Amino acid sequence: MAQTSSRRIVDLKELAVQLRRFAAERDWEALHTPKNLATALMVEAAELLEHFQWLTSEQSHTLPPTVRDQVALEIADVLIYLTRLADQLGIDPLEAVTDKMVLNAQKYPVAGHQ
Repeated sequence: MAQTSSRRIVDLKELAVQLRRFAAERDWEALHTPKNLATALMVEAAELLEHFQWLTSEQSHTLPPTVRDQVALEIADVLIYLTRLADQLGIDPLEAVTDKMVLNAQKYPVAGHQ
């Protein structure tokens, strides 16, 4: 069985390729439908949110190291599922972000620059 590299992944395209390979090695393609990936993404986002439940704004900025490490793992899970979902749908996440930022700039112009 192939090992996933432990070297740092440097961009979203490489991440998508690594995740696609990881899923294929485990025969998970049939499970990684857009619906299932979107559902898993929401579950992981809720697990991320759980770490901040009941914290004040200040506390959320100063997480203890162990909690910060757990938050990092949840952020990784969210990014993994989001990347798999985009890959399954043929969406380039960075292109989508670029397009959305253009729309946001039009919708929310800087005060005095309308």
